[in-house]
Amino acid sequence: MQHFISDLHLCEERPDLTALFTHYMAEIAPLSDELYVLGDLFESWIGDDDDSQFVESIIAQFKTYSDSAKKLYFQHGNRDFLLGDEFANKTGGEILDEIHPLSIGAGIGGQSAILMHGDSLCWDDKEYLQFRQMVRSEEWQNQLLSQPLAVRRAIAADLRQKSKEAQENKAESITDVHPQAVAEVLQDNNATILIHGHTHRPDFHDLEVNGKHCQRIVLSDWGEQGNYLTIKGNEIESRYFS
Repeated sequence: MQHFISDLHLCEERPDLTALFTHYMAEIAPLSDELYVLGDLFESWIGDDDDSQFVESIIAQFKTYSDSAKKLYFQHGNRDFLLGDEFANKTGGEILDEIHPLSIGAGIGGQSAILMHGDSLCWDDKEYLQFRQMVRSEEWQNQLLSQPLAVRRAIAADLRQKSKEAQENKAESITDVHPQAVAEVLQDNNATILIHGHTHRPDFHDLEVNGKHCQRIVLSDWGEQGNYLTIKGNEIESRYFS
């Protein structure tokens, strides 16, 4: 069985989210064979050299999972795009590309899917896409990572505040994925299912792309409840827990 989670936004200031994560990793995740984290695991990530006790505790729980002969995968989100190889090695996981193919089921009922965080599909949010291009550049990241941890923490806090203010002033339609972006990414990757997070609008959407029935599955963010998607054979199900 495969599990998919995203948008946990873990941080020291939200012990309730950390408690949900700890419960999930101890009681629910072990039921799976593979765990995919599709971005925004953390509210912010200032670099793999973050040595805080909070970060170490999260890494340790993932390592316990991977040490039990289970596979662990991460995708970058808009909050934790600096997750790197050191983090992956410590957790026993693997960093995936922005678009990752996945086969669901087998035989006649089998389908081709792709996994994404989803932020790059928000075509109408042009301000964010410009910011995304800047922070994903090697030059910008190298410059940030060259700063001391304390400076990076301050920069991350400032970026979070600015992001919060920007989101409050944007229409909901702007911060959602663009239908044409979804259609193109499915077509370009010869897939009929897209699984993503980012928008915090969990749902199962049916759509048609070039005469093919397709599905867009949006994972939920975590708040009062946690959420995970399961795939077993051809069956796909979204589950909540508290």
